[in-house]
Amino acid sequence: MVPDAFAKPGRFLRGNIHTHSTRSDGALSPEEVCRTYREAGYDFLCLSDHFLERFGFPVVDTTPWRGEGFTTIFGAEIHAPENSHGEIWHLLACGLPLDFEPLGEGETAVRLAERAVAAGAFLGIAHPQWSSLSIEDGRQMAGIAHAVEIWNTGCALETDRGDGTILLDALLNEGHRLLAYAADDAHFKSRDWCGGWMMVKAEANEPEAILAAMKRGEFYSSRGPTIEHVEIDGAALRVACSPARGVAVVGRGSRGDYVDAGDGRLTEAVLPLERFAGDWCRVVVMDEAGRQAWTNPIHLGPLPLR
Repeated sequence: MVPDAFAKPGRFLRGNIHTHSTRSDGALSPEEVCRTYREAGYDFLCLSDHFLERFGFPVVDTTPWRGEGFTTIFGAEIHAPENSHGEIWHLLACGLPLDFEPLGEGETAVRLAERAVAAGAFLGIAHPQWSSLSIEDGRQMAGIAHAVEIWNTGCALETDRGDGTILLDALLNEGHRLLAYAADDAHFKSRDWCGGWMMVKAEANEPEAILAAMKRGEFYSSRGPTIEHVEIDGAALRVACSPARGVAVVGRGSRGDYVDAGDGRLTEAVLPLERFAGDWCRVVVMDEAGRQAWTNPIHLGPLPLR
């Protein structure tokens, strides 16, 4: 089924849920980080400093920097040993309580992830390509995490490892129903902010409403293009978007279809779904600048015969 983001009431709110400040290894204070995103026109922000002992296990209270039209969600990037490379895990926990307990002695990443979700967090597998996560790594978290981070601005800028779609699609192929979000991972030591974001459909710009919508998958992600509408019409997918170079639908293996306007002004596309029947697919909108917007995975049942 198509996620309800494009049909439900409310409005799309722009937000970034992966950001760092001087409370861990970022270059700007929490106040400066919030001001940067507020002045850039964002509706919400999650300050997700590294939840590590050397930084005092911070879950930063960003309440003082909320204001009219701008809210914040408490969170952190949480860590525990160890992934397939013998390195610590990086998990994005958006929606943690301020008193979230530090990592316990001998606590595994799986247990930490479960504890974060139980505490109310939207949990994402952060920058899987930057971490070179294997499919075995992904399987460990697939039954716990809500989503895979499919775009990370900082990792793309600094290491050319910003795209997480390979792990997402491999897990979808195995039947895991994960969502897909874009984020900055901004540290403000390079031009790593306002490069990838979520558009969450919520009825109120409040942390609880935004988090609930995120967990239901009522959002899309973007680096620039706007996705206005997505719907299934018989055995086809109809997409409306801001002016684009092209629109694609992709799925298992090499399955995919593409509509190209030729002039960068494509605003509507109709894509056949026969090849994806009974399986999953995703929509990607691409603009002339090479930027993308992504829907969450769409899980299809049998399609009507023509």
